[in-house]
Amino acid sequence: MTGGPMFDTTTRLSFRMRGAFSRDSRSARMQWLREAVAPHPGLRVVDLGGTPKFWAGCPVPLDITIVNLPGASPTPPASTHHTMTLIEGDGCDTGFDDGQFDLAVSNSVIEHVGDAGRRAALAHEVRRLAPRYWVQTPSIWFPIEAHSLMPGWWFYPAPLRAWFIRRWRRRLPAWSRMVEETTVLSRREMAALFPDATMHTERRFGLPKSYVAMRL
Repeated sequence: MTGGPMFDTTTRLSFRMRGAFSRDSRSARMQWLREAVAPHPGLRVVDLGGTPKFWAGCPVPLDITIVNLPGASPTPPASTHHTMTLIEGDGCDTGFDDGQFDLAVSNSVIEHVGDAGRRAALAHEVRRLAPRYWVQTPSIWFPIEAHSLMPGWWFYPAPLRAWFIRRWRRRLPAWSRMVEETTVLSRREMAALFPDATMHTERRFGLPKSYVAMRL
């Protein structure tokens, strides 16, 4: 069986749930970030792997530079209170000067950049680009996996995960590739990558939803 009406219905429902879940999480996370950072107008922010949408909920006008892969970040909104610059590039090797920004941010990105060497490279960029930083990544222990919305996804046997991905790939190749290439980080790995950070566990319903490394 390779898919059909039931597969399409399930996939559409999953995407609607994921959209609502992401909007709620993004709004709560931005509020938390604002409270932690207390940004002033004109704060120079570099967002590695982000999008303009993430910053729409911040009422303080900031000077934001977003670095993302070619085609990955949409055009800034026609009307925004931020000064926003979008750069196509690699967040693991930006080419910016040390300390060029006031704050470095990376939200749900480090789990997508590749192997351990690439994760270390992104962490190095974050730490050198600004004296303050805020980096978030999902927790393996939250019951609903953040990317696939499958319950307990990381605890499925590898052949079962591969079975799902093969079927998703037929309908949604880019999305299934993203799920397949995601590598979740433990709290211990995050702490090792950001040794000068304060580690925070974001919880939902009392369960660990994500880990945040902060140097604020």
